[in-house]
Amino acid sequence: MAFSFSNFDERLQANIAHTQGEIKKLRTGRATVSLLDDVFVEAYGSRMRVAEVAGLSAPDATLLVISPWDKSLLGAIEKGIQSADLNLHPVVAGDIVRIAVPSLTQENREALVKKLHQAVEAGRVAIRTARSETKKQIEEQKGDSGVSEDDITSSVDELEIRVKKALDDLEKVLQQKEKELLTL
Repeated sequence: MAFSFSNFDERLQANIAHTQGEIKKLRTGRATVSLLDDVFVEAYGSRMRVAEVAGLSAPDATLLVISPWDKSLLGAIEKGIQSADLNLHPVVAGDIVRIAVPSLTQENREALVKKLHQAVEAGRVAIRTARSETKKQIEEQKGDSGVSEDDITSSVDELEIRVKKALDDLEKVLQQKEKELLTL
């Protein structure tokens, strides 16, 4: 009887998606609206994402423009961006908020590469943890009726193939983002 890898595959995909989300948060010196994904604003008595209360755009590589749908939220948006610890400085200009995204210094790029490696390593650890738990489940089948030693060996081999593919995918993402961060 072959082992079902459906739970393991779901965990792998969730781990990879989480790691990619963490990597996406690292800014590359270009202004992208995804820089503001984790910015929350106090609006209408609750915390809301800035994208839920305003239109976001990046008209060029060094500028973000936020156009709130409710102009009374300009101050709250400015405050939310400042408190998000993104090292961005919003400027209220009339009925929009402008953010000049400074280009990264070499020192900042190297610090971001360190953060990138930490995020990828956390992803690798999560994948290895899922592997060890799944391997334990496979080996617990030893002695069950209908499960041979060959079934267990082939399931463990299949597990290792899936883990290697996931780790290779993470490595590709790492290489691509690192190149993006270090390119001037």
